[in-house]
Amino acid sequence: MNDMLMIGGVSFCSRFILGSGKFSLEDTKKVIENAGVEMATLALRRANVGGEENILDYMPEGITLLPNTSGARTAEEAVRIARLARSLGCGDFVKIEVIHDSKYLMPDNYETVKATETLAKEGFIVMPYVYPDLVTARALRDAGAAAVMPLGAPIGSNKGLLTRDFVQILIDEIDLPIIVDAGIGRPSQACEAMEMGVDAIMANTAIATAGDVALVAKAFRLAIESGRAAYLAGLGRVLEQNAEASSPLTGFLEE
Repeated sequence: MNDMLMIGGVSFCSRFILGSGKFSLEDTKKVIENAGVEMATLALRRANVGGEENILDYMPEGITLLPNTSGARTAEEAVRIARLARSLGCGDFVKIEVIHDSKYLMPDNYETVKATETLAKEGFIVMPYVYPDLVTARALRDAGAAAVMPLGAPIGSNKGLLTRDFVQILIDEIDLPIIVDAGIGRPSQACEAMEMGVDAIMANTAIATAGDVALVAKAFRLAIESGRAAYLAGLGRVLEQNAEASSPLTGFLEE
């Protein structure tokens, strides 16, 4: 079955996107290989061109780089970081993060829309990270976003799909890939999100803080694949009454 993830006209077999920010450079390659990912984020500050250690040297061949604008507090700063990443040869993909709330690290949806509009006009494939809000998602679509990346829970919390109902609205109403980013803490939570119909999962902290990062990366890959298969198959109905026999009971139980 041909079930490719399409983002900005580029196709991917994997629906798992790896956030690489919290890994040691030595772990990066083995995690990517075990996760089976084809796209990984890149914080510009870790691409130390000309320095002793460069995360690009640890990225397996063929990985699509997704530079993020981590650290940007305004649309203008996000645009500047994106342009710099492109000038360094990181390509046209960019994950927009605009955060100036240092306590809860919540994305600034308004500034994110502004940055998305500017960068989409410049030919970037823009993947904005936002709080799941339908009005914002529609504005991002109209601004030229290639996907929408709603948070499942606060960054780094590993609390799972706290925004489940709001994410479901985006799935139902926005004709763009919906990629849950931030908060997914367990493979089971990633599977749950995929069963809902999200198009992909991004994870970082859940893997980076695990005991065996390579093994849990594989577990996430399998969970995401399983959840996608369940969604495509069409999950069984939920019974509103107490119970229903799965096999005939005639002649065995009295009515």
